[in-house]
Amino acid sequence: MSDRPRFFDDFAGVAGGAISALAGLREEAEAMMRARLDDLIQRLDLVRREELEAVQELAANARAGQEAAEAKVGALEARLAALETRVAALESANDDVVAPEGL
Repeated sequence: MSDRPRFFDDFAGVAGGAISALAGLREEAEAMMRARLDDLIQRLDLVRREELEAVQELAANARAGQEAAEAKVGALEARLAALETRVAALESANDDVVAPEGL
């Protein structure tokens, strides 16, 4: 006869099976929660971090391009103002010059 009664062997087998079943239930519950969260994220129209970072990079590049364009436009406006002043001065000088008679 064995030192341990059969009852304990049976009880250990049942307990092991219950633990395995609980572990399976836990994994299934986690999978269901993950699926529900993914569905919720899609319904809320949330974006992933990678997509957000890509859009932020595009915005930074666009901002830098806009700032460069504004600087270039400012320089062109200053150049145009200088040319307009110069043309106005030349026109004023031409008006002051009197053409000789007979010409």
